[in-house]
Amino acid sequence: MFHVVLYQPEIPPNTGNIIRLCANTGAHLHLIHPMGFELDESRLRRAHLDYSDMTNVREYADIAEAFQSGGINRLFALSTRGTMDYDSVAYQPGDGFLFGPETRGLPAEVLDSVPTDQRLRIPLLAGNRSLNLSNAVAVVVYEAWRQQSFKGRS
Repeated sequence: MFHVVLYQPEIPPNTGNIIRLCANTGAHLHLIHPMGFELDESRLRRAHLDYSDMTNVREYADIAEAFQSGGINRLFALSTRGTMDYDSVAYQPGDGFLFGPETRGLPAEVLDSVPTDQRLRIPLLAGNRSLNLSNAVAVVVYEAWRQQSFKGRS
């Protein structure tokens, strides 16, 4: 239904939690190298438990390869530098959500490659920097899925 794209993720438990989230929401996960870990690391396995068999995970050598792979209808970049709140968009099946690495977010050249009206932010209290990556992904994916009336849920 939706696509989660992680650009150079660094922290194994975050990606493990996102694998579990994707399995439970039907989202596809796209991982762009280099990553700060290997997919078979024990810290990653502990976070995603048995869910890796229930989700579609694809890896790409770089962002250009990921963009060429197709399958994503519209790509939204999530950043504290986004121009619109994530809940102001009418999401459609096939939309993708691009998230940057935990310690630095999306680089300017990647963010600038996404149209301004597709650069989203999650509101935070003044003075705060950002949410944990797996929490941010959950907020956006569940909003998009909610807009589809949680299609396919049990």
